[in-house]
Amino acid sequence: MGLRELLFRLQRSEVSVEEVLDYLKVWPYEELGYAKVDHHRGLRKGFPEVVFGPGKTPDQVAEIVGRLAAQAKCILVTKTSAEAFEAVRAVVPDARFHEVARAVYVDRRPSPSLKPGVVVVAAGTADLPVAEEAALTLELMGSRPDRIYDVGVAGIHRLLGNLGRLRSARAVVVVAGMEGALPSVVGGLVAAPVIAVPTSVGYGANFGGLAPLLTMLNACAPGVAVVNIDNGFGAGYLAALINRGVEGESET
Repeated sequence: MGLRELLFRLQRSEVSVEEVLDYLKVWPYEELGYAKVDHHRGLRKGFPEVVFGPGKTPDQVAEIVGRLAAQAKCILVTKTSAEAFEAVRAVVPDARFHEVARAVYVDRRPSPSLKPGVVVVAAGTADLPVAEEAALTLELMGSRPDRIYDVGVAGIHRLLGNLGRLRSARAVVVVAGMEGALPSVVGGLVAAPVIAVPTSVGYGANFGGLAPLLTMLNACAPGVAVVNIDNGFGAGYLAALINRGVEGESET
Protein backbone atom coordinates (compact mmCIF):
# COMPACT_ATOMS: atom_id res chain seq x y z
CA MET A 1 0.00 0.00 0.00
CA GLY A 2 1.42 3.36 -1.05
CA LEU A 3 1.34 6.63 0.86
CA ARG A 4 -1.34 8.15 -1.37
CA GLU A 5 -3.67 5.18 -0.82
CA LEU A 6 -2.99 5.26 2.91
CA LEU A 7 -3.88 8.95 3.16
CA PHE A 8 -7.12 8.35 1.27
CA ARG A 9 -7.93 5.53 3.69
CA LEU A 10 -7.22 7.84 6.61
CA GLN A 11 -9.54 10.42 5.07
CA ARG A 12 -12.27 7.75 4.90
CA SER A 13 -11.52 6.72 8.53
CA GLU A 14 -10.54 3.23 7.40
CA VAL A 15 -7.21 3.47 9.27
CA SER A 16 -6.18 5.31 12.42
CA VAL A 17 -3.66 8.11 12.84
CA GLU A 18 -1.51 5.66 14.83
CA GLU A 19 -1.43 3.24 11.88
CA VAL A 20 -0.32 6.02 9.57
CA LEU A 21 2.41 7.03 12.01
CA ASP A 22 3.64 3.42 12.19
CA TYR A 23 3.80 3.38 8.40
CA LEU A 24 5.77 6.64 8.27
CA LYS A 25 8.40 5.39 10.70
CA VAL A 26 10.26 3.77 7.80
CA TRP A 27 10.14 6.89 5.63
CA PRO A 28 12.11 8.04 3.76
CA TYR A 29 14.14 4.83 4.09
CA GLU A 30 14.34 1.68 6.18
CA GLU A 31 17.69 0.68 7.68
CA LEU A 32 18.64 -2.99 7.26
CA GLY A 33 22.32 -2.64 8.14
CA TYR A 34 23.62 -3.83 4.78
CA ALA A 35 21.05 -1.78 2.84
CA LYS A 36 18.84 1.28 3.19
CA VAL A 37 15.53 0.51 1.50
CA ASP A 38 14.26 3.71 -0.14
CA HIS A 39 10.48 3.65 0.34
CA HIS A 40 10.29 7.31 -0.66
CA ARG A 41 11.54 6.76 -4.21
CA GLY A 42 8.15 5.94 -5.64
CA LEU A 43 6.81 9.25 -4.39
CA ARG A 44 9.82 11.17 -5.75
CA LYS A 45 10.29 9.35 -9.03
CA GLY A 46 6.96 7.72 -9.88
CA PHE A 47 8.41 4.19 -9.62
CA PRO A 48 9.72 2.29 -6.57
CA GLU A 49 13.36 1.51 -5.90
CA VAL A 50 14.75 -1.12 -8.28
CA VAL A 51 17.11 -3.73 -6.82
CA PHE A 52 20.37 -4.56 -8.62
CA GLY A 53 20.87 -8.28 -8.08
CA PRO A 54 24.61 -8.94 -8.54
CA GLY A 55 26.68 -8.85 -5.35
CA LYS A 56 23.72 -9.57 -3.08
CA THR A 57 23.04 -12.94 -1.48
CA PRO A 58 19.66 -14.60 -2.10
CA ASP A 59 18.68 -13.88 1.52
CA GLN A 60 19.58 -10.20 1.14
CA VAL A 61 17.55 -9.92 -2.07
CA ALA A 62 14.63 -11.65 -0.37
CA GLU A 63 14.64 -9.34 2.65
CA ILE A 64 14.89 -6.20 0.52
CA VAL A 65 12.03 -7.35 -1.71
CA GLY A 66 9.98 -8.30 1.33
CA ARG A 67 10.36 -4.80 2.80
CA LEU A 68 9.52 -3.17 -0.54
CA ALA A 69 6.52 -5.46 -1.02
CA ALA A 70 4.95 -4.14 2.16
CA GLN A 71 4.39 -0.80 0.41
CA ALA A 72 4.91 -1.03 -3.37
CA LYS A 73 2.64 -2.43 -6.05
CA CYS A 74 5.50 -3.10 -8.48
CA ILE A 75 8.96 -4.43 -7.63
CA LEU A 76 11.86 -5.24 -9.94
CA VAL A 77 15.15 -7.05 -9.24
CA THR A 78 17.51 -6.98 -12.21
CA LYS A 79 20.23 -9.42 -13.27
CA THR A 80 19.51 -11.93 -10.56
CA SER A 81 19.35 -15.73 -10.27
CA ALA A 82 16.85 -18.54 -9.89
CA GLU A 83 18.28 -19.13 -6.40
CA ALA A 84 17.48 -15.56 -5.41
CA PHE A 85 13.99 -15.99 -6.82
CA GLU A 86 13.36 -19.04 -4.65
CA ALA A 87 14.42 -17.06 -1.59
CA VAL A 88 12.17 -14.15 -2.60
CA ARG A 89 9.18 -16.41 -3.28
CA ALA A 90 9.42 -17.80 0.25
CA VAL A 91 8.84 -14.26 1.54
CA VAL A 92 6.69 -12.82 -1.27
CA PRO A 93 4.62 -15.67 -2.77
CA ASP A 94 3.31 -13.62 -5.70
CA ALA A 95 6.81 -12.81 -6.98
CA ARG A 96 7.65 -14.06 -10.48
CA PHE A 97 10.85 -14.90 -12.33
CA HIS A 98 11.54 -13.79 -15.91
CA GLU A 99 14.04 -16.38 -17.11
CA VAL A 100 15.19 -14.54 -20.24
CA ALA A 101 15.59 -11.15 -18.53
CA ARG A 102 17.00 -12.86 -15.40
CA ALA A 103 14.74 -10.66 -13.31
CA VAL A 104 12.49 -11.12 -10.31
CA TYR A 105 9.41 -8.95 -10.27
CA VAL A 106 6.13 -8.34 -8.49
CA ASP A 107 3.13 -6.76 -10.20
CA ARG A 108 0.11 -6.13 -8.00
CA ARG A 109 -1.71 -3.69 -10.24
CA PRO A 110 -5.27 -5.03 -10.53
CA SER A 111 -5.71 -4.32 -14.25
CA PRO A 112 -2.76 -2.39 -15.66
CA SER A 113 -3.50 -0.30 -18.72
CA LEU A 114 -0.36 -0.41 -20.85
CA LYS A 115 0.25 2.46 -23.23
CA PRO A 116 1.64 1.60 -26.68
CA GLY A 117 4.38 3.72 -28.19
CA VAL A 118 7.74 2.08 -27.50
CA VAL A 119 9.51 -0.37 -29.78
CA VAL A 120 12.30 -2.58 -28.42
CA VAL A 121 14.73 -3.70 -31.12
CA ALA A 122 17.38 -6.38 -30.63
CA ALA A 123 20.18 -7.07 -33.09
CA GLY A 124 20.47 -10.78 -32.30
CA THR A 125 19.06 -13.54 -30.14
CA ALA A 126 22.08 -13.30 -27.82
CA ASP A 127 20.99 -9.75 -26.98
CA LEU A 128 17.57 -10.86 -25.72
CA PRO A 129 18.38 -10.90 -21.97
CA VAL A 130 19.11 -7.17 -22.11
CA ALA A 131 16.23 -6.44 -24.51
CA GLU A 132 13.79 -8.32 -22.30
CA GLU A 133 15.05 -6.46 -19.24
CA ALA A 134 14.11 -3.25 -21.06
CA ALA A 135 10.74 -4.68 -22.12
CA LEU A 136 9.88 -5.87 -18.60
CA THR A 137 10.80 -2.46 -17.19
CA LEU A 138 8.52 -0.82 -19.74
CA GLU A 139 5.62 -3.09 -18.80
CA LEU A 140 5.99 -2.43 -15.07
CA MET A 141 6.10 1.30 -15.78
CA GLY A 142 2.90 1.27 -17.82
CA SER A 143 4.07 0.91 -21.43
CA ARG A 144 3.36 -1.95 -23.84
CA PRO A 145 6.60 -2.73 -25.72
CA ASP A 146 6.47 -3.76 -29.36
CA ARG A 147 9.32 -6.25 -29.83
CA ILE A 148 11.32 -6.50 -33.05
CA TYR A 149 14.08 -9.07 -32.54
CA ASP A 150 16.96 -10.51 -34.55
CA VAL A 151 17.19 -7.65 -37.05
CA GLY A 152 20.91 -6.85 -36.91
CA VAL A 153 22.85 -5.15 -39.68
CA ALA A 154 24.18 -8.46 -41.02
CA GLY A 155 20.76 -8.85 -42.66
CA ILE A 156 19.49 -5.29 -42.89
CA HIS A 157 16.42 -6.35 -44.94
CA ARG A 158 14.99 -7.85 -41.72
CA LEU A 159 14.99 -4.39 -40.15
CA LEU A 160 13.66 -2.61 -43.23
CA GLY A 161 10.69 -4.97 -43.28
CA ASN A 162 9.54 -3.39 -40.00
CA LEU A 163 9.81 0.29 -40.89
CA GLY A 164 6.10 0.97 -40.33
CA ARG A 165 6.25 -0.26 -36.74
CA LEU A 166 9.47 1.63 -36.06
CA ARG A 167 8.19 4.93 -37.46
CA SER A 168 4.99 4.78 -35.38
CA ALA A 169 6.93 4.74 -32.09
CA ARG A 170 7.36 7.59 -29.62
CA ALA A 171 10.65 6.06 -28.49
CA VAL A 172 12.82 3.19 -29.74
CA VAL A 173 15.16 1.10 -27.60
CA VAL A 174 17.87 -0.54 -29.70
CA VAL A 175 19.97 -3.30 -28.14
CA ALA A 176 23.10 -4.54 -29.92
CA GLY A 177 26.45 -6.14 -29.23
CA MET A 178 29.29 -7.01 -31.63
CA GLU A 179 30.20 -3.70 -33.33
CA GLY A 180 26.98 -1.95 -32.23
CA ALA A 181 26.01 -0.34 -35.54
CA LEU A 182 22.26 -0.95 -35.33
CA PRO A 183 21.18 2.13 -33.27
CA SER A 184 22.80 4.52 -35.76
CA VAL A 185 20.96 2.79 -38.62
CA VAL A 186 17.64 2.99 -36.78
CA GLY A 187 18.34 6.61 -35.82
CA GLY A 188 18.63 7.50 -39.49
CA LEU A 189 15.24 5.95 -40.25
CA VAL A 190 12.92 7.25 -37.52
CA ALA A 191 11.90 10.61 -36.05
CA ALA A 192 11.53 9.32 -32.49
CA PRO A 193 14.38 9.37 -29.98
CA VAL A 194 16.53 6.24 -30.04
CA ILE A 195 17.95 4.84 -26.81
CA ALA A 196 20.98 2.71 -27.63
CA VAL A 197 22.03 -0.17 -25.37
CA PRO A 198 25.44 -1.79 -25.98
CA THR A 199 25.70 -5.39 -24.82
CA SER A 200 28.68 -7.45 -23.77
CA VAL A 201 27.90 -9.94 -26.55
CA GLY A 202 30.71 -10.37 -29.07
CA TYR A 203 34.15 -11.75 -29.87
CA GLY A 204 37.41 -10.68 -28.22
CA ALA A 205 37.71 -7.23 -29.80
CA ASN A 206 34.22 -6.47 -28.51
CA PHE A 207 36.02 -5.89 -25.18
CA GLY A 208 33.01 -6.89 -23.11
CA GLY A 209 30.75 -4.30 -24.72
CA LEU A 210 33.23 -1.42 -24.93
CA ALA A 211 33.41 -1.59 -28.73
CA PRO A 212 29.63 -1.19 -29.30
CA LEU A 213 29.50 1.45 -26.55
CA LEU A 214 32.05 3.59 -28.42
CA THR A 215 30.30 2.97 -31.74
CA MET A 216 26.99 4.13 -30.28
CA LEU A 217 28.55 7.19 -28.65
CA ASN A 218 29.96 8.10 -32.07
CA ALA A 219 26.67 7.57 -33.93
CA CYS A 220 26.30 9.93 -36.87
CA ALA A 221 22.49 9.82 -36.78
CA PRO A 222 20.89 12.58 -34.65
CA GLY A 223 18.53 11.69 -31.82
CA VAL A 224 20.52 8.73 -30.46
CA ALA A 225 21.27 8.61 -26.72
CA VAL A 226 23.33 5.84 -25.10
CA VAL A 227 23.04 4.04 -21.77
CA ASN A 228 25.70 1.85 -20.18
CA ILE A 229 26.71 -1.65 -21.26
CA ASP A 230 23.94 -4.24 -20.65
CA ASN A 231 21.72 -1.59 -19.02
CA GLY A 232 18.37 -2.70 -20.37
CA PHE A 233 16.67 -1.38 -17.25
CA GLY A 234 18.01 2.14 -17.75
CA ALA A 235 16.91 2.17 -21.39
CA GLY A 236 13.45 0.83 -20.59
CA TYR A 237 13.02 3.34 -17.77
CA LEU A 238 13.95 6.29 -19.98
CA ALA A 239 11.73 5.09 -22.83
CA ALA A 240 8.81 4.71 -20.41
CA LEU A 241 9.29 8.30 -19.23
CA ILE A 242 9.29 9.52 -22.84
CA ASN A 243 6.18 7.51 -23.63
CA ARG A 244 4.43 8.61 -20.45
CA GLY A 245 4.94 12.30 -21.11
CA VAL A 246 6.26 15.19 -19.09
CA GLU A 247 3.67 15.05 -16.30
CA GLY A 248 4.47 11.49 -15.21
CA GLU A 249 2.40 9.34 -12.87
CA SER A 250 3.11 8.46 -9.26
CA GLU A 251 3.17 4.76 -8.40
CA THR A 252 3.14 5.46 -4.68
